[in-house]
Amino acid sequence: MSESDELRKRVQQMRAKAKGLKDEAERATDPEERRRLKEKAFRIESESEQVSGMASGDIYPME
Repeated sequence: MSESDELRKRVQQMRAKAKGLKDEAERATDPEERRRLKEKAFRIESESEQVSGMASGDIYPME
């Protein structure tokens, strides 16, 4: 498996994790827990976008 294939797989896993956290946040009854889960999902999505850029050959990370 090439490095770009591994990065694509990692991006898919990260996006799935972020979606799971968003879904869990929607079900959370505690507002603080909901906020924490949404923030964690956002951080993972941001990181996945950076990894995706590296996989596509974009040498400049997103800010």
